[in-house]
Amino acid sequence: MPDDRELLDSGASNQLLGDRFPGMAATDEAVMAISTEHHDGDDVLAKKPLGFLFWFAAVWVAIVFAAAVLANMLPLQNPNFQNYSALNQGPTGAHWLGTDDLGRDLLARLVFGSRVSLVVGFGGVAIGLLIGGTAGLVSGYKGGKLDISLNAVSFIILAFPAIVAVIAIVTFWGASLLHITIILGVGTIPLMFRVIRASSLSFAQRDFVIAAKTMGATDTRVVLREILPNVVPVIVTFSLITVAGIIVIEGTLAFLGLSVHLPTPSWGNLINEGTSNNALATNPYILLWPALSMFLLLWSINLIGDRLRQRFDIREGLL
Repeated sequence: MPDDRELLDSGASNQLLGDRFPGMAATDEAVMAISTEHHDGDDVLAKKPLGFLFWFAAVWVAIVFAAAVLANMLPLQNPNFQNYSALNQGPTGAHWLGTDDLGRDLLARLVFGSRVSLVVGFGGVAIGLLIGGTAGLVSGYKGGKLDISLNAVSFIILAFPAIVAVIAIVTFWGASLLHITIILGVGTIPLMFRVIRASSLSFAQRDFVIAAKTMGATDTRVVLREILPNVVPVIVTFSLITVAGIIVIEGTLAFLGLSVHLPTPSWGNLINEGTSNNALATNPYILLWPALSMFLLLWSINLIGDRLRQRFDIREGLL
């Protein structure tokens, strides 16, 4: 309820004596005036510009995605074609980014290699969200013994050293693209579970959830219509950060020779090729382009996630 000074400032006090029910219309008018002022301020904060770097990062991620999806349709050379008359060349009109020690076009290998990073990164996060995210929503909403049991399982999985477990599984199971994606996706399940569970817990006892349950809404409807939309900002921002982490792990595995096998290109094994057989001394471009591309992609994904987190935090703080 507004105090006397707010009523006076809003001009509502002049209407008090003329109301059939004194104070009601004037009070409503004052509340609406004050709320409008507050909402105007909220809109300014909610519409805070994302900035040039955010859009630069978004454009770079979009370019990488488009190039990976349309690689077969682009005017690129065969990434595995070995041209022995063009070994270790620098950037030229025929090879825009140069060639490697076997005469293969680096631009083509870079574009086709991006597919591995994107499939593993986003595919792994999709697996983690599907299993860990669903379990986190249910656990945070229901609580009780189910929450305690799932929590214990997540702690047990997180107790294993992730990179050691991944290396061991890949060594015994095989290093195909599907296997790498599944293994890294399973590794993200407890992380997704804990983050989404924590966020769901913060909304499970809110008034709008209690009101929905009181009105007879089913648990499924409450989770999907009331809790999930409020958890989406956390899901988006954490998922982007996790994608970057998975891409780094895949690059590490490829550098160790435990990711997709040659001649299938990936940014990780391109970097590995650039550091082997003294190739860096004779042709630094073999290492430069994949390392720079991976750096820009990881930086862009992290920046986008961080800016979206800041934007969502502002809006949530205004509720």
